[in-house]
Amino acid sequence: MHNAGRAVLIAGPTASGKSALALALAESLDGVIVNADSMQVYRDLRIITARPTPDEEARAPHKLYGFVDAAENYSVGRWCRDVEAALMEIGKQGRVPILVGGTGLYFRALTSGLAAVPPIPANIRARVRERLQRDGAPVLHTELMRLDPATAQRVTTNDRSRISRALEVALATGRALSDWHREGLPPLIDPTRAAKVFITCERTELVRRIEARFDAMMKSTALEEVRRLAERKLDPSLPAMKAHGVPWLMRQLRGEISPEAAVAGAVMDTRRYAKRQLTWFRNQMKDWTWAHPDEGLSAIETHFQAPI
Repeated sequence: MHNAGRAVLIAGPTASGKSALALALAESLDGVIVNADSMQVYRDLRIITARPTPDEEARAPHKLYGFVDAAENYSVGRWCRDVEAALMEIGKQGRVPILVGGTGLYFRALTSGLAAVPPIPANIRARVRERLQRDGAPVLHTELMRLDPATAQRVTTNDRSRISRALEVALATGRALSDWHREGLPPLIDPTRAAKVFITCERTELVRRIEARFDAMMKSTALEEVRRLAERKLDPSLPAMKAHGVPWLMRQLRGEISPEAAVAGAVMDTRRYAKRQLTWFRNQMKDWTWAHPDEGLSAIETHFQAPI
């Protein structure tokens, strides 16, 4: 377990201002910013996922951003291995790790541990995806009920991602995902020692931030970025292909919808995702401090009981 008593964890819905807070903290604390967002790992998607800009990366060290190819299915298990190595390096340097992102499962694995599921062979993953597309989620859910009834009872019959994941594990390992969960890996950071802040704001302000950020993306090179990704003709079920805005802009590029409809759809998807993030953290991470973006610094100072 990483022993730095001054580790900082910053989560929040998309466009809430958590990245700006992380950068200010990194400059104040001589810290290192570590990505905890499942979409910002992909190198193909700097603009559409709002990754830190080159100028921001020059102001403070950043780790685990833009280092995974879009053709890969990057998992929380891989992130745990990568973040463990990053934390060890930061610890050796005597610097403060500042983990920031919006992926709740990453933070839960970081502070509570993770099931020690081995990597899934590519051929099994591909076969399950093919069956999912051909037969649909309810059919696979029926099979999962036979192989792993405990997990099947916890997911709905149309939860494509969780059904396929659990079925892949069962087929690859011969054991239920629920069994692996009972033999998990330990947490990497002691949650009682870290500052844990969830950055959010009033709903109207958050919607305005989401709309403004997507407008800025479109005025930048987001459409060209998605065009280059579309030209690769990757499996549409890959995580990078489902990043917010990507499916809508691909439909625009194919001439199926207007630019206005693409932007409206992308913004609506992002708003819905932000709402799910709020609900998930409220239910799953009840010991986190919630703060407005302008109050984040003082919330972290309160945790450390000293100005930073």
